[in-house]
Amino acid sequence: MTQVGEGHETAADADGPVMTFGAPTAGEILAERYQLEEHVNDDSAGRQVWRGVDVILRRPVAVVLRYPGGDSATEMLQAAVDASRVIHPNLVGVYDAIDEGSRSYVVREWVDGESLRELVAQEGPLDPGRATGIAHSIADALAAVHATGMVHGNVHPGTTLIADDGRVVLADARADSADSAEADLRRVGGLLYFALTAHWPHAEVGRSSLSDANRDASGNLAAPRQIRAGVPAYLDDLTMDLLDKRVQAPEADALAAEMARLDSADEEYEDVGPLRFAQGGTTTEPARNNSKIIIGVAALAVIALIGLVFGIRAITSSGKPTTNSTTQANAGGDTTGGGSEAPAPKPEQIKLTADMVRIVDPPPGDRSDSAEAKNVVDGNPDTAWETHRFNTAKFGNLKPGMGILINLGKPRTLSDIRVETSSPGAGMEIRSGTSDPGNSSQGDDKVAKDFKKLGEADAESKGDGTNRIFNVFDANTQYQYVLVWITELPPADNGDRFQVSVNEVQVWGY
Repeated sequence: MTQVGEGHETAADADGPVMTFGAPTAGEILAERYQLEEHVNDDSAGRQVWRGVDVILRRPVAVVLRYPGGDSATEMLQAAVDASRVIHPNLVGVYDAIDEGSRSYVVREWVDGESLRELVAQEGPLDPGRATGIAHSIADALAAVHATGMVHGNVHPGTTLIADDGRVVLADARADSADSAEADLRRVGGLLYFALTAHWPHAEVGRSSLSDANRDASGNLAAPRQIRAGVPAYLDDLTMDLLDKRVQAPEADALAAEMARLDSADEEYEDVGPLRFAQGGTTTEPARNNSKIIIGVAALAVIALIGLVFGIRAITSSGKPTTNSTTQANAGGDTTGGGSEAPAPKPEQIKLTADMVRIVDPPPGDRSDSAEAKNVVDGNPDTAWETHRFNTAKFGNLKPGMGILINLGKPRTLSDIRVETSSPGAGMEIRSGTSDPGNSSQGDDKVAKDFKKLGEADAESKGDGTNRIFNVFDANTQYQYVLVWITELPPADNGDRFQVSVNEVQVWGY
C-alpha cells in the first residue's frame, strides 16, 4: 500500500503554504513542518484528527488538533509529552506537541490500518485466537507505560489500532489524575469482551457508537460464552475477572505474561491450563489437562461431598446450632443460605418532569432561556437547552458558570447522572445543595455560590464525547437538590465563539 505522503511536494510548492489560525484547512503547514492532508474525523474529546505529512522527513503523520489552545489544551499536551517518553512497538510514536495559543496540536505516528472498533464493525466478533493476540499487544503496551509510573487512561476500541502489517498499537493517551493503572487493566477486559462479542461492557450512554453489552434482568453482564459458541472457558474467565471489580486486577506485567502464554498456545485451548496470575499479582503454575489428574480430582471431590453430607447430618442430629459459611468462588453452589450476600440493587432511572428542573443563570445572565429547561427531560434528544454564545470558553469574568437545577421532590439515594450534549469538550461537574433559594436572579446567584461540587477535587465523568456519566454520589447520603453545572463551553458548531446545547439529563438511583 502506498504510504501517505510519498512523492508529496514539500513547502516549496509553487503556491506556498496556506497560513491560517484557529480552524485548520487542508494544505496548511503547521510549525513550518507538518502539512495537513485530509480531515479524518473528530475524536471523542472533540479534537480533530488529520492525516498529514512531515515535509522535512517526508513521512506520514497524524495530527490531533484542538482549538483554542492555551489552558484548555494543557491536559492533551501533557499526556502527549508523557507518552513520548515511552518507546514500545505496541504504542503509537509521539513526535511533537505544540501550543500556539489559538490552537494546539499533537503530531504522532500515522498508522495505515483500522481501529478495533472499525474491524469488529466490518467483520463481526473475532475468533478467540485473534482477540487474544490483540489483548496481548495492548497488555504489553500498558506494562511499558505502567513501568514508568504513568497510566494511559484511554484504552478503547477506537484507540486500539490494527495496522495493515498486523501490528497492534495503542494510541492517544489521555490520562488525568482521575485515571488509574487498574482502570487501564479493566479496559483490557473490555477490549477482550468487545472483540469476542462486538459489545462494549463499559458505560457509554446515549447514542454511543458502540453497542452496549448484553445484560440480564438484574443488570448483570452476560459472559462471552453465553453470547456466542466457541469461546474457550479460560478466555471467558479471564475476561469476566478483569471486568469484575470484586476480583483484584493483576499488575500489568503479570497480565502481559499471562496473555503471552495464552497467545503462544494458539488454538490448542484445551492445553493452556487455568489462569496463571493470582491475587496480588503473584503467579502460579498451571495444571496440565491430564485425564488421570481429572479423574483423581473428580474422585476426591466425590469423597469430599460424601463427607460433607454426613458431617452436616451429624451436626443437625446433635441439635446444636449451625453456622453458614461460603467459599470465595461459590461457583455452582447454592446461594440461598443465610451466609450468602444479597444481590446488589440495580439502579433505575428516576423519572424527571418539567416542574422538577430549571435553568440556573447567575447575574448578569438575563434568564431568557428559562423555558428551555423542559427540553432536557422530555426524552427527545433532538430538543435541548441551548446556552447563549460567549466570547470565551469559561464565560470570561461574567460568571462562574451556568447549569440545570434538579429538585427530586424528596431525598433519594443516587447512583449517577447522565448528560448528553450537542458537542464534546464541555466542562461539567455535579453539585448539590440543601434547598432551592428561588427561581430568580438572586436565587441563581445563591445556587452558584452555595452548592458544593460532589466527588473528589479532580473527579471527572466517565464516557466519551457528547455522552457523560457522573458517578460522584455517596452511597450513604441522600440527595434532593442536585445541579448539573457547566464550567467551560466548547467552540460553537460554526466556530463563532463558544456555546453548547444540553439535549438530555437522566438521574439514576435506588
